[in-house]
Amino acid sequence: MAQQQTTSRIRHIATVSVPVADPARALAFYTDILGFVKRRDASFGDGSRWIEVAPSESQTTIALAPPGTTSPGVDTGIRLSCTDAEAEHRALQDRGVSVGEVMHWPGVPPMFILHDPDGNTLYVVEG
Repeated sequence: MAQQQTTSRIRHIATVSVPVADPARALAFYTDILGFVKRRDASFGDGSRWIEVAPSESQTTIALAPPGTTSPGVDTGIRLSCTDAEAEHRALQDRGVSVGEVMHWPGVPPMFILHDPDGNTLYVVEG
C-alpha cells in the first residue's frame, strides 16, 4: 500500500519558550551577554511580560516566558549555532556565563552547554 503524502501549511518554527523567573534579568542576559536582539516585549494578563529574543539573523525567537506550570531550570533542548565552538566557549566564559566543557565526539560537531541565570540549559553547536 502506498503511503499517502501529507502536506502542511506550517512554514517554520516561530518561537520556542524558556521559563524565566525574572524577565528583566533574563532579557539582560540574552541581549547583553549573548548578544541577541529583542524582537518583542509586550504586557499581557495580570501584568506579565511576553518577551522574545533571537540572534540577529534568526527567524526563530526564544520567548522568555513567565514560568506558568513549568519551573525555570529546564533542559530546553535548544541548540544555538556558532562558527567556532572553542572561541564562543572562551568568550562566554570571559563574560561569566556558566558553561560546560567543549565536547568533541567522532562524527559530531564540537558543542557545549550553557546555563542562563534561571539555570535553563541551552546548547551551542559549531556548524
